[in-house]
Amino acid sequence: MHHADEVEPRTLLVYYLREHLRLTGTNVGCDTSSCGACTVHVDGESVKSCTMLAVQADGRAVTTIEGMARDGELHPLQEAFHRNHGLQCGYCTPGMIMAAASYLRENPDPTEEEVRESLEGNLCRCTGYQNIVESILDAARGEA
Repeated sequence: MHHADEVEPRTLLVYYLREHLRLTGTNVGCDTSSCGACTVHVDGESVKSCTMLAVQADGRAVTTIEGMARDGELHPLQEAFHRNHGLQCGYCTPGMIMAAASYLRENPDPTEEEVRESLEGNLCRCTGYQNIVESILDAARGEA
């Protein structure tokens, strides 16, 4: 879906997505790029939307967690997070899924250590990461 709006030059992408487009799956966590709750894809790459201006997205493809499901079917990572209890409160989950999807495109067969390393920029304050890592490995294996 294409959107064209006039925005304040200083509007961060995360606030444009949440407040103007009402895509509230992208969360605001820290506003300093430390937690990753705001991770989206811009032209297929993971970006922390709290450090990108909305005007920088002009003419680019932005995908949020809402765009991961297709035709009513959850993305394999969304299914794996559900299946493996890869969330507790769920606040970090959209950012984790977005970061993991980008990472799995680069490395479709990661080790547990590689997955853990890839998540360094995304924080979860509720879990011990084990189920998050297992969810990502599950999605990579394509398990049902």
